[in-house]
Amino acid sequence: MTSPYDIEEIFPDDAAETVRLPRRQAGSSPQGLTVTLLADYTLRNRAWLPSAAIVALLAEAGVSQAGARTAISRLARRGVLEGSRQGRRSSYRLTPAAAGFLSVGGSAIVSPVVAEPWDERWTVLAFSLPRDQAAQRRGLRAQLRWMGFAPLYDGLWVSPRRFTGKAREQLAAFGATMTVFQGRHLDLATGTGRSPLDAWDTAAIAGRYESFIATWRPVLPRQRAGRISGPEAVRARTGIMDTYRRLPILDPGLPSRLLPPGWLREPARDLFVAIYDGLAPDAQEHVRAVAAACTGEPLSGIGAHTVAELAAGLPA
Repeated sequence: MTSPYDIEEIFPDDAAETVRLPRRQAGSSPQGLTVTLLADYTLRNRAWLPSAAIVALLAEAGVSQAGARTAISRLARRGVLEGSRQGRRSSYRLTPAAAGFLSVGGSAIVSPVVAEPWDERWTVLAFSLPRDQAAQRRGLRAQLRWMGFAPLYDGLWVSPRRFTGKAREQLAAFGATMTVFQGRHLDLATGTGRSPLDAWDTAAIAGRYESFIATWRPVLPRQRAGRISGPEAVRARTGIMDTYRRLPILDPGLPSRLLPPGWLREPARDLFVAIYDGLAPDAQEHVRAVAAACTGEPLSGIGAHTVAELAAGLPA
């Protein structure tokens, strides 16, 4: 069984032709933190941030000045950021391609899972691609995971969701030979068969939810008591988004009857919304203050969005 935590497969470097977002890692990389930071406060308007402000904000998250400048430079080379210079002062903002990618992806990540009736029918998809088309293969596998599929065998993927016209359009661009069919699973009772549910390691995913809640729950009472400063609000808000964004992708959104009792998807999301939205005002003011200190004047367009606004789709 392919691990559900193969982050490089879910977000391959060549997943998009015009923009290469940084690989998702086990921890938070400087490039990943930079992208999250700019998305959290500039995605709505693609506002410019002085490079000195980005470096200062990353320093508050423990990234060295050299590491921050290297991250900015690499993101610019990858087509994630575009730069502007006025005299000795440089500024950066998200490129249109990166903003569009983050807006669509962010909406998918933070939107609540809508429970649909399940008729116990599985969608089974088999595909074949030539060995010399490795990039297309990685891209197809990434797309299938986004759509809620998982590999029961190498070239045989399953999902409890219906195969819609939209799904057909999403997969058409990959040029793979595919066969799709739907049906109920029959238990062979031989001891050697595999259930479609075996495609997901639900115990491992549940452990990720437990770890997320254990890490972030202690922040909530301090936030509600107003005991979190502006710099800490930015760090916490960036950190919780950088951590939470992995969970909805790892969680396949299986029907509730297929999940272990006490599934923590909703408690984890509720905690994320409470902290991310609750820290928004203080974090926004701190980002504005740091940016203004680097320019000597207030900058327009810098603003935090809520989870609901991101889920509804921010203009990019």
